[in-house]
Amino acid sequence: QVHLVESGGGLVQPGGSLRLSCTTSEAIFSVYAMGWYRQAPGEQREWVAIITTEGHTNYVDLLEGRFTISRDNAKNTVYLQMTNLQPEDTAVYYCNARHSDGALQYDYWGQGTQVTVSS
Repeated sequence: QVHLVESGGGLVQPGGSLRLSCTTSEAIFSVYAMGWYRQAPGEQREWVAIITTEGHTNYVDLLEGRFTISRDNAKNTVYLQMTNLQPEDTAVYYCNARHSDGALQYDYWGQGTQVTVSS
């Protein structure tokens, strides 16, 4: 069974920063691209960012510049550094591991970590 363990969520004031972490096994981390999604109350889950095993990154246009995804291969951990947080960033943030093998796509998810931006 694949486990993705997230941490780092919490309550932060507008303009503040948080860093989310997601740790998994080496077997997954060495093969899967790692990403972050978020889901606000009453909304669909939306993609935030992704980083490949080679370290290539991509972001949803709206968040690029405020959010930075990175990975530490020695720790099998992916991070999401979030800066200048705003109330609209309030959501449950989910870690994702994704691997494509031909026509097949494998996805694993963390349990989610709550980020609340409020004064």
